[in-house]
Amino acid sequence: MTQIELRGVQKWFGAVQVIKDLNLTIADNEFIVLLGQSGCGKTTTLRAVAGLETIDEGDILIDGKPVQHLKASDRDIAMVFQSFSLYPHMSVYENIAFPLRATRISKAQVDAAVREIARVLRITDLLAKKPSALSGGDMQRVAIGRALVRRPKAMLMDEPIGALDAKLREEMRAEIKRLHVKQGSTTIYVTHDQIEAMSLADRIVIMHEGVLQQVGTPEEVYRQPANLFVAQFVGSPVMNVADTTVSEQAGQVSVAVGGAEKGFAFPGELLARLNGHAGGGLKLGIRPEGVLVAREATDGFLPVEAQIIEPLGSFDIVDLKVGGEVLRARTKSGFVARAGEKVFARVDPAQAHFFDTASGKSLGVAL
Repeated sequence: MTQIELRGVQKWFGAVQVIKDLNLTIADNEFIVLLGQSGCGKTTTLRAVAGLETIDEGDILIDGKPVQHLKASDRDIAMVFQSFSLYPHMSVYENIAFPLRATRISKAQVDAAVREIARVLRITDLLAKKPSALSGGDMQRVAIGRALVRRPKAMLMDEPIGALDAKLREEMRAEIKRLHVKQGSTTIYVTHDQIEAMSLADRIVIMHEGVLQQVGTPEEVYRQPANLFVAQFVGSPVMNVADTTVSEQAGQVSVAVGGAEKGFAFPGELLARLNGHAGGGLKLGIRPEGVLVAREATDGFLPVEAQIIEPLGSFDIVDLKVGGEVLRARTKSGFVARAGEKVFARVDPAQAHFFDTASGKSLGVAL
């Protein structure tokens, strides 16, 4: 069992604070992804857990024992970097076996361990080759094998597939997920790619400017963003966010976007959920799939103009002009024929989010 806990972790580089009071618990066998923009503190956090960076305040615990004062070599943690860092003069077999040489186990035990990890990673046929003869994906498999062969308490990965091309990244995502399911090791994975995070993580830890923004399953951070940063960082295309005014007439709530004269109809009970924000200081958030589009005039739909159409194979992303804002909608491929076409749109209240403009905090989903 390997549990990792960070309590009140603070880190400065000179006058710049890069980790701000970080509290996080990672369960045994959990696959956690640290997600954020470059410079948000995610790699520094990973390196602090590994022992490659010191922390200025707080505690890092592994299985309940503080380790922030231990050297990296004493923490029993393996790390995989974006650069493969393989020894070019050694074969794949020798690269994987290298961490075991210092453990003084027998040659037979080393051989058994290397061949077992090679079998798991499906690189048995590469054991005699040198790194120069391998593809990028195979080199990363070897790097992962070298990290796993001594069965560390936890596996740390710092953008391990960032240097690969798109096809290889997709293959390696599946490989890393398969390996985690099979091996069950506690894993912390750093990336700025939200597709990687969504596809790999048990839980995603979203960071911004050294501050933890939200921790949750991929479904939670996508469907229930805690604030505007998370809403606009997770998802592709990102969530639409627009300045909004809310009014009530004859028991019907109207949500107007970008100063438009007419608003979208919402349930009457919406006002009670906005905690006094209806008069202003409010933003509407809606995923592209929550913007519904019709070809003909339909009750509850407002006339809008299609501005840009992005064909993406199985679906299109269509930019719609609504008041002074543009809302991006996801439609069936070819549903809107051309830019400039007049169509009709509405916002699905069940998928609408509202945010406080000043703080950026979520006020919840409409329904």
